[in-house]
Amino acid sequence: MMYGALEAGGTKMVCAVGSEDGKIYEQVSIPTLTPDETIPKILDFFKDKNIAALGVASFGPVDPDPASPTFGYITTTPKPGWADYDLVGTLKSELNVPIGFDTDVNGSLLGEVTYGDSKGISDAVYITIGTGVGGGVMTNGRLLHGMLHPELGHMLMRPHHSDTYAGRCPFHKNCLEGMAAGPAIEDRWGAKGTALADRDEVWELEAYYIGQAIVNLILTLSPKKIILGGGVMHQEQLFPLVRKEVETQLNGYLKTPLLADLDSYIVPASLNDDQGIMGCIKLAVDAYKMG
Repeated sequence: MMYGALEAGGTKMVCAVGSEDGKIYEQVSIPTLTPDETIPKILDFFKDKNIAALGVASFGPVDPDPASPTFGYITTTPKPGWADYDLVGTLKSELNVPIGFDTDVNGSLLGEVTYGDSKGISDAVYITIGTGVGGGVMTNGRLLHGMLHPELGHMLMRPHHSDTYAGRCPFHKNCLEGMAAGPAIEDRWGAKGTALADRDEVWELEAYYIGQAIVNLILTLSPKKIILGGGVMHQEQLFPLVRKEVETQLNGYLKTPLLADLDSYIVPASLNDDQGIMGCIKLAVDAYKMG
């Protein structure tokens, strides 16, 4: 049985067909332009694939509440043409299959705990740090939504005492995204992160903000695993620095076996940047089983 997967990003839409065991048989990337330009290409990809269900993990904000009249909508995005767009309704009317729907970062988390090195973890957080910062949360084996869905990238940060940068976020300035996303790195240091790989001070400051965010999440959500993905985290030298910051900022307050081994507790994404599309496969499988 084949399942469809759509990882709907602000830059590209990744469409794939795979099986329940996570094997991907076909995958294409479609630029995210306007819905009128993009959606027909997505439909053309899936129409002849005989999929049993479709899983969609989308950029947002989105409405993930099945009881809401705007379930499946992309809501207040500044992306031209996509605000208040009925993504799930449009796909369902054309493909006529069950559709599972969630945020892009929840999709990545679901991929990791279903098919990746964090398989079977019931309480986990996934943070992606790239052009923006987003986060997905699983607690007691279920993805967290609540009022809408977590916006971990916009938790407010306490600026480092040496950091004079005001923050890039147009809403909050010194939130995690405003202080630590790729554009903030470039804005603060005058170059992209890839050109700053040998600048220790860049990554020590970056680790301070990521570590602070993780400490906040440990204290509020008590996850059993923290998974870090996104383009910024391709700078592998960040991981030991982040773990050191977490240990420093927790300051001995919590003592658990998991926190005693931060190398195994704070980990990189493990699915070669396919965690999002594989999470979509799992959303599709679950949607099919629910009917």
